[in-house]
Amino acid sequence: MRTQHGTPMSLRKIDLNLFRIFEAVMAQRSITAASRELHLTPSAVSHALARLRSVLADPLFIPSENGMEPTPRALQSKHFDPQHTSRVFRIAASDYGSVTVLPKLVARLAQTAPKVDLRVFPFNRLDTVRQLDDGRIDIALSWFNELPARMCRHHIWHDEEAVIVRKGHPLAEGKVTKERLLAFPHIVVELTGSNDIPVAGYLDDRGVSRRVWIERLLLDLRADGETLVGRAAVSVPHFASVVPTVMASDMVATLPLSLAAAPAARGDVVLLTLPYEPLRVKADVIWHERSNSDPALKWLIAETIAAMPPVL
Repeated sequence: MRTQHGTPMSLRKIDLNLFRIFEAVMAQRSITAASRELHLTPSAVSHALARLRSVLADPLFIPSENGMEPTPRALQSKHFDPQHTSRVFRIAASDYGSVTVLPKLVARLAQTAPKVDLRVFPFNRLDTVRQLDDGRIDIALSWFNELPARMCRHHIWHDEEAVIVRKGHPLAEGKVTKERLLAFPHIVVELTGSNDIPVAGYLDDRGVSRRVWIERLLLDLRADGETLVGRAAVSVPHFASVVPTVMASDMVATLPLSLAAAPAARGDVVLLTLPYEPLRVKADVIWHERSNSDPALKWLIAETIAAMPPVL
């Protein structure tokens, strides 16, 4: 046996009673229930589990709404059968990632792994890398520029910015210029939930840089160097509220085209012809490098990639 970091480990150095406790917690998904099964106190089970976690350099179980959820390390095996597994996978995604990727992934898994369950958690750039580090989530769906070396990524889809207004808005008629766009209040999506200021269009956190392109229209430079500043009248944490707010006001919004196209096709909003080249972005599925040794997580990543159209 080897440790998580590849160091040889002798089984003779591990108290085999610890594995009895591990199996009980795995079966019961509860420290208290495992203690009753083993006729031990919950404290004794917790201390034994802490010893095993230290030896194996992995948390092994993470508290969740459904009890003690095993980490990939705890579930690791040489064989993985997606048709029969009942494993639960944990995904971090914004509402954008959920709308863009999740329906396609769920449709695919219904055929390839009908017993697999997904738990999707809100994406927060301040916590995502930490959650991947400690095994609380398995993969994350978002767009990034730079990631720590321990994180892996694969581009799975692309998007571009689009600007929308309500039907009958003054901007829906005549030539659209930057000056006209900035003359109206804007609704912006602030996914970070913070007041961080982007540097050269990027936000950095613990080695992670995420491109912030949704709001770039609010600060622009004219050819003569004069700064044009727009007003962010409303800031929201989710994309879902943008279209209804635009429909009910004179506000302007910048959205990913994948989210703006459907309401525009229905006639709910109007897509404006931009006075500049729209920015394109490739979004990723990201995971911790240790997942490369977990057949189940390697399979999930491959299924996520296969569920999306090819990125051109």
